[in-house]
Formats: sequence, structure tokens, C-alpha cells
Amino acid sequence: MRLSWRAAAYCLHPRVIGWSLLPLILLGVMSFVLGYFFWESAVAGVRATLESWSLVDGLLKWLDGLGASGFRTVIAPIVVVAMAAPVLVVLCLLLVATMMTPSMADMVAHRRFPTLIRKQGGGFWAGLAWGLGHTIVALAVLVLSLPFWLIPPIALIVPPLVLGWLSYRVFTFDVLAEFATTAERRRMLAEHRLPLLVLGLVTGYLGAAPAAIWALGALAFVFAPLFILVFVFLSTLVFAFSSLWFAHYALAALQEMRRVEAAAERVPDPVMDALPANYATAPPLSADDPGLPPAIENKPSPL
Repeated sequence: MRLSWRAAAYCLHPRVIGWSLLPLILLGVMSFVLGYFFWESAVAGVRATLESWSLVDGLLKWLDGLGASGFRTVIAPIVVVAMAAPVLVVLCLLLVATMMTPSMADMVAHRRFPTLIRKQGGGFWAGLAWGLGHTIVALAVLVLSLPFWLIPPIALIVPPLVLGWLSYRVFTFDVLAEFATTAERRRMLAEHRLPLLVLGLVTGYLGAAPAAIWALGALAFVFAPLFILVFVFLSTLVFAFSSLWFAHYALAALQEMRRVEAAAERVPDPVMDALPANYATAPPLSADDPGLPPAIENKPSPL
């Protein structure tokens, strides 16, 4: 809990706010351009596909008979948003991890762990390759699980779990890339898997929280291109906070792991270990100590 408060406080730092602008601008511009040019055609295509299915068409006609004809208008935008939102969230996480996490980890190290040695276990390209590989896996799982999202519990469980796993793998790598060796990073992922997975799971549900803006009703889907920008902004804030949370935890764990290793590698000396702790400190000399020989006075020679 203390680490979460630290991460939240760091989010207010001017440098963190400045770093968050780049992924926000990139993803915001991309979302706006795609929405401006492809939103209407995507909605029209989804609506035509749904109406071509006899089961869905029959359901829509049944809803029309009940007076819920407005649902026919919003169902296509809902499907488009439901398919685009997970992709935007995953891309937002990847951009934050690539563009913000190394700088934020460096800031946390300077402030809290200034003596932590940087062993350069990974660079920018290694982190980018790691992030892209895991992002492809996460997107594949999300796409394969889409048919099961019609079952409400699965729709509320699978996306946050996938996002949490991706956060755990990507943020941990990018935080430790400059500070830990490959062996240390693998050991960290093995020994601290459960706490890191918990952080990732919390991040997954926090990353899904901005989707609550779509609960505002049909108005949110009518103005979906504008709401997508708000969605991207909130997702960037969430992942910036999560990245700082991972940085505080992982760097503290790395420092503790090295301290334990250094203590274990020290060669024991049975003689020195048996002596008091202050044995090596010489006692202060006093002129009044009776155990000391009398001082020789420099008297003038009678000759």
C-alpha cells in the first residue's frame, strides 16, 4: 500500500506529466485519425453484418416490437467500441512501457536507490522486442476469447487478466532493463512472480476502469470518436501510475537481493567473527592512564 501512495505522488511530478504527453499525443492522434476516416464505414459494416445474421435480425425485430427500437441504432457502435477498446488499451500500455517506464525508473532510482549499480542487462531495442512479442500474444488471446465475451462473467474476467499478465511481463522488464543483468531479471521474475502478478492484476482492472465512460449511455456511442480520446487519456494515466508502482517494487527487491547475495558471498573469518564488534576500534589514549609509561620530559642538559 505504501508503494502505491509513492507511485501516486510521483505521478504529480512535472517530469512525469511531461513524459506522459508523448504516448498520449501519439495514441490520441492515431485514434482521432482512424475514427475520423473509418468510424462511419466500420459502424455501417458491422450493422450490415449483424442484420445479415437471421438470429440477430430476429432479436432486433423482437426488441423493436417491445419499443426498444433505439437499441438497433447503438448496437453497431457498441460492437465497434468493444473491439477497438482492448486494442487501444494494449497499445497504450506498450507506448507507456517503451517511452515512459525507463525514464521513470531512472527517476525513482536517483531519488530512492542512488547506490544501486546499473548493470545494463537490456537496452531499448531489447525492451521493444520484448514488449511487442508479449503484446502480440495478448492480442491473440483477446481475439480468440471474443466469442466468449457474450457470457458476462468471462467478459469481466478475461480482458483484465490478459492485461494484468501483459503489465507484469512488460513493466518488470523495462524497469529492470538498465539496472539488472539477464540472470538477475530472470531470478526476479521467478522469485517475485506472485507479488508482481498481483501488481499486474490490479493494473489490469485499473486499465479496464476507463471503459466505464461508455456506461454514460447512447450519447457516448454517438460521440464515440471524442470519447475515445478521453478513454486514451485515462488509460495513459493509469499505466503511468502502474509503471511507477512496478518501479518502486522491482528496484527495492533488486537492491535487497543484491544485499543478501553480498552477505552470503563474504568469506567468514572465525577469529574476527568471535571478537567484539568494536574490537578494531582503537581505544582513546589518555595521559592519566596509569598503565601508560611516564612521558619523557625534554629537560635541558646540564652539560
